[in-house]
Amino acid sequence: MTVLFSTGGYEYLRDELSRLSGVATGAIERKRFPDGERHLRFVDDVEHQDVVIVGGTVSDDATLELYDLASAAVENGAHTMTMIIPWFGYATMERATMEGEVVTAKTRARLFSAIPQAGSGNRVVLFDLHSEGIAHYFEGPLRPFHVYGKELVFNAAHRIAPDRNFVLASTDAGRAKWVESLANDLGVSAAFIVKRRVDGETTQVRGVSAKVEGRPVIIYDDMIRTGSSLLHAARAYRDAGATAVSAIASHGVFPGDALQKIAASGLLDKIVCTDSHPRAREISDPLLEVQSVAPVFVPFVRRAG
Repeated sequence: MTVLFSTGGYEYLRDELSRLSGVATGAIERKRFPDGERHLRFVDDVEHQDVVIVGGTVSDDATLELYDLASAAVENGAHTMTMIIPWFGYATMERATMEGEVVTAKTRARLFSAIPQAGSGNRVVLFDLHSEGIAHYFEGPLRPFHVYGKELVFNAAHRIAPDRNFVLASTDAGRAKWVESLANDLGVSAAFIVKRRVDGETTQVRGVSAKVEGRPVIIYDDMIRTGSSLLHAARAYRDAGATAVSAIASHGVFPGDALQKIAASGLLDKIVCTDSHPRAREISDPLLEVQSVAPVFVPFVRRAG
């Protein structure tokens, strides 16, 4: 039998996965000792069960909780153990750009790879990674699965521009290949920003790669954090004559007042993201539409055994 658990903060996704898949949820007891140490306990028996644990690496504390729970599930006799990680929070540190830099995506993958193996194996399911190579950082018998949110992007784009007379755009040339692939599947034109590096910290927009004048533009990016790249791109497409600019992101992180700053700019008509990061559900603004990421994980829950 399959049982669904989650780390703190991801109960909403556990419950939605349970609703969509029909798989039962399990309870976890949590408390803190006076010195701040954490106590965790599976209330429901996991022995001989196919255990699925939902948890994103939204912080170091959340990462360790996922590691602790997964390890304990195996040590308590889980038949299989599957981690669903909607947000792999170290994805932008997937390689070293300066000498001595820690490649955090790799060290975190090694941490999860050190979890003891359940009797019939361990899996980790990751969603729309910033770099596809990250999946290969997981080692040993832990089997990684990288799932994509194409259907979520398509559905969002059709809601924003039902007549499909839009240009799908990227924030820069670095994401152009992926955006071009999505645009081909959607049957629309693709565009990206042409930039020139002024110095080590500053880039300057030189132009737009495709004609957007008189047409709405939908920018796709894998994640929105502070929104600075998104705003630079939105300004460039507006200046190039776009009639409207919206954005779709797989992950909406929006630390601090990032969303308020994006909204205050007046450059975006709409932003659609998933709830892969809990922050997207914590904030509220008429500009933002949040859709559930649960459907992409349902097949892994149903066949957890």
